Formats: sequence, C-alpha cells, structure tokens
Amino acid sequence: MKLGDGVEQAIHSVSMLSSLSEGGVLSAAALADFHGVSTSYLLKHLQALSGAGIVDTVPGPKGGYRLARKPAEITLLDIVLAVEGPAPAFRCAEIRQRGPNPLPGRYFTKPCGINAAMLKAEKGLSRRTRRGDDRRHPGGPQRNRRRRHRRPRLRLFGNQRTQNRPVTGP
Repeated sequence: MKLGDGVEQAIHSVSMLSSLSEGGVLSAAALADFHGVSTSYLLKHLQALSGAGIVDTVPGPKGGYRLARKPAEITLLDIVLAVEGPAPAFRCAEIRQRGPNPLPGRYFTKPCGINAAMLKAEKGLSRRTRRGDDRRHPGGPQRNRRRRHRRPRLRLFGNQRTQNRPVTGP
C-alpha cells in the first residue's frame, strides 16, 4: 500500500504538536521549516486534520496549531483517514471483464475474489491500527500473548515462497 507524502507530513506534525506544553502552538510555517517541506502543501493537510478534529487552529499573529484531543486518543488510522479519506486503498476495476473475449456479465455477480481479499486485508490493518495493536510498541499488547490463529496468505500464481509462509491475523 502506498500512502501519499501528506500522510507522513501529517503524522510527524501531530507527533510534534503532541510534545508541546499546555497551551502551546506551532505555526504551519514552523512545522514546514522543521521538516523541510512546502508550507502550502502542509497547510492542506493541517486543514484536513483540523476538519477531522485532530488539531485545533488558533487565530492571530501568535496563533498556529495544537492538538484538539489528547495524544493517546489519536490513532494513526485517524490521521490516515483525515488526509487520504475513507475510500479503500485498493479499487477493483473489474479488469477480468475486459479483454478481447470477455464472458457475459452473469458470470460476475459476486465481487472479484482478489477484491474481497484486499478489502479484508485492509479491514484487518484498520482494526489493528485503530486499537494500537503494535506488538513492538511498549504500549501495545504483551509480547508473550499467544496468537489465536494463523491465516494462510492469498495464493496467487503458485508462488511457493508466499504459499507456505503463514500470516497472522488480528
């Protein structure tokens, strides 16, 4: 999955804002200068974060941005959704229905299996991101907690390296 540069900029900006003292603000220009990015491009993403209720804007000559919620209440998924929007990252274009000799539409009443698998994977990622389930993060679940089950990877084109490697699910 490829996320836009704005997601990285937004995550770093929120991270910086989380370290401010009570009542502290940072201007968009200060955030952009610190990260070496375009102020106008960063402003676009700060507006999206503001619209999602993640940051507050403080008007005036000494104004800027601050977090609208406690840092512990903001997830990476909140930031990604604010910047990228809620549309799925994978968009199936039903290419299986194109080509020189496509089958009639009656054979395509169910969603494409690849589309279903991709959406399921994205939902799993969203669930894990929403609840902060990062096993390497000190605030995440305990390392020695047993995994409930393992799911096999989607098998495409008989790739032996990915067929036998288990993937853990949420």
